[in-house]
Amino acid sequence: MIPSGDPQRKVIPIAPLPADSGAQGEIVSLFEAQKKIYPRSISGVFARWRWVMVFLTQIVFYGLPWFEWGQRQMVLFDLGARRFYIFGLVLYPQDFIYLTGLLIISALSLFLFTAVAGRLWCGFACPQTVYTEMFMWIEHKIEGDRSARLRLDAGPWTLEKIWKKLLKQAVWIAVALWTGFTFVGYFVPIRDLGAELLAFQGTWQIFWVFFYGFATYGNAGFMREQVCKYMCPYARFQSAMFDKDTLIVSYDAERGEPRAPRNKTIDHKAQGLGDCIDCTLCVQVCPVGIDIRKGLQYECIGCGLCVDACNTVMDKMHYPQGLIRYSTQNGVAQRWTQSQMLRRVLRPRVLIYTAVLIGLCLAMLTSLLTRTPLKVDVVRDRAALSRIVAGGKLENVYRLQIMNATESAQKYRISVRGLQGLEIGSESEVEIGAAESRWVAVRLQIPYGSAPSGSHPVQFDIEGLGAGGRITEKSVFLVPR
Repeated sequence: MIPSGDPQRKVIPIAPLPADSGAQGEIVSLFEAQKKIYPRSISGVFARWRWVMVFLTQIVFYGLPWFEWGQRQMVLFDLGARRFYIFGLVLYPQDFIYLTGLLIISALSLFLFTAVAGRLWCGFACPQTVYTEMFMWIEHKIEGDRSARLRLDAGPWTLEKIWKKLLKQAVWIAVALWTGFTFVGYFVPIRDLGAELLAFQGTWQIFWVFFYGFATYGNAGFMREQVCKYMCPYARFQSAMFDKDTLIVSYDAERGEPRAPRNKTIDHKAQGLGDCIDCTLCVQVCPVGIDIRKGLQYECIGCGLCVDACNTVMDKMHYPQGLIRYSTQNGVAQRWTQSQMLRRVLRPRVLIYTAVLIGLCLAMLTSLLTRTPLKVDVVRDRAALSRIVAGGKLENVYRLQIMNATESAQKYRISVRGLQGLEIGSESEVEIGAAESRWVAVRLQIPYGSAPSGSHPVQFDIEGLGAGGRITEKSVFLVPR
């Protein structure tokens, strides 16, 4: 606390409220109501690339579950059977390491792309961006362009407004439900899922179809930019991955300021004006409603639509393009050429990300190509740990879960080693169907008294008689006192 006699102390006078102001008891809101954003349609290089990504991602998403590989769905994450089918691969829970590797590769890819060119993922391939773009296209086709939508929402409820709103909502709901159905089709065979839904069967399937449909409808139809601004954590920690050599959507303030409207026939340089005519078209096309002229903002998703809009205006004004462009902070500040900025792309952090990413991809690919298409789990039978059987032999019972990770039925031979006189007292050859698993009871026997009491290590060798591979699993043989 600063003493009253301190010369640095500042006193801020507060004027009292008039007695008749009526302000007593008045509640003043400190938060501004969220205004609806009406993005303007624009054509250009980045707008076309966004639609290319919409088509590519949705062709893959909607189409992949309908393709078959042999006698099964090409991509299916069968949680009930605990098997993942990805093209020719059959993965079991024991292959969880591959999911871990995929997540690590995805995270490193995100770091790499962000370090090089900012939020490319957000602007072009994120599901929130893709479905928002689809829903906005539907809205544009039904309700009209930006000015028509503004007039429609501001006007009274007429028959035209009612049927347009109802039609838009109906199409949105149809797309959202089809999206939910397709998503669940990755976890339940999609043809069986369709038959169950038509017959009003499968309670949990119906729930998840509606759940993901509702999420798509709400996020892409109503929340839109709010998801990117407030719900997505990527917007918050992206600055940790940016540096001054990261390509971002940038406004060249030195060239554009001071901004002002003008006629294209005047010599704006002679009047001391910059190239920006303050048309606000860059703000109108922005899907998150920001003004890129205020500098780098965490809300910017790097879609580049403001670049397309500004270039269109520059062409009409006969000014050079690039007032708003993909550039780096160093590039704008030091007036670098495109080649000078691209040379800075290969900086140490980018090279490290790339090297680690390539190494992980090669390691994962090598592991997948050389993996043994056979999985075995050995479990001791706790109901009969050790017992004496006919012939004066000591027996331990085990249960082997043999998982066939190939697309054809396989025969496997079971052998064992580790103790003198150890032999299998049950069937030593089993047949497992294509991409199936089976529990097999195996009885191991040794002559009574041939081994001292205690726990003795043994090894099971399971070998495919065809192309099923070979695997060894360890266990113990118990000899009681």
